[in-house]
Amino acid sequence: MSAVIQTDHYAGLTNGTRLHYASAGVAGQPLLLFVHGFPEFWYEWSAQLAHFGDNYFAVAPDLRGFNLSDMPADVPAYKARHIVDDLRLLISHLGYEKAVIVAHDWGGAICWNLAIALPEIVEKLIIINSPHPYLFMQALAADASQQSASEYMNWLRQEGSEQALAKDDFALLEGLFHGMGQTDAGWFDAPTRAKYHDCWSRGLTGGVNYYRASPLHPPTPEHQGPSMLNINPDDFKVKVPTRVIWGEQDKALPKTLLDGLENFVEDFKLVRIAEASHWVIHEQPERVNALIQHFLDE
Repeated sequence: MSAVIQTDHYAGLTNGTRLHYASAGVAGQPLLLFVHGFPEFWYEWSAQLAHFGDNYFAVAPDLRGFNLSDMPADVPAYKARHIVDDLRLLISHLGYEKAVIVAHDWGGAICWNLAIALPEIVEKLIIINSPHPYLFMQALAADASQQSASEYMNWLRQEGSEQALAKDDFALLEGLFHGMGQTDAGWFDAPTRAKYHDCWSRGLTGGVNYYRASPLHPPTPEHQGPSMLNINPDDFKVKVPTRVIWGEQDKALPKTLLDGLENFVEDFKLVRIAEASHWVIHEQPERVNALIQHFLDE
């Protein structure tokens, strides 16, 4: 039985941002918040919304800068703390004090920070192919192989990258789905492609601005990025129960980023999926759903 997904919900947040979100289930049931990455939008989680809406209030927002949500013009508006604030206010807007959060890619980067800064509003955290910020910072600063794997981040930070991504009917963006460790993106069928093209047609600058606003990128002579950061690892401890799902064929975020994660998370379990790529959510939705359900039942 699949729950019905409803779209065209809008949350006017008290910080002035308006977020679009999709949902399945009934408000009042336990809140499951699904947070997408780049270059995606709420639809990344369609299989999860349909599955969990029977027993949860499953909600997937478009993050600021994406699809139908507000797209601020200023790059600093995309610093992680502002996105964290959006999610905090969205949980409150929905009528909840806390949520179970499931997040991927950039959504995961934001939600690691959310769980570190505001553990009181995170009941459980499920991260899919998104590195812990301190470990990622270390790798970007000192690991040549990670710097090479993340070089695309510096390209995205450049002026005009959004125009290049849109060129030739979004050929480069589609290439992301066929790369990142995956050779056969069978999930990216014609109906799905049409939905993504609709989203991308609304604007790509907001999504690219996440990269421009972040200090986490390979160092360059002009922008030292993580090499300039002097931060205390003790400030990056995660106090909420956390489960990590990792597709090990991810070429941009290799499994070496998992090394040492247990030092930052008190209640931690890791599930590795050897044959899956960065896009494991699309490749193996039933398995991802089962892993999420197992954590919810623990």
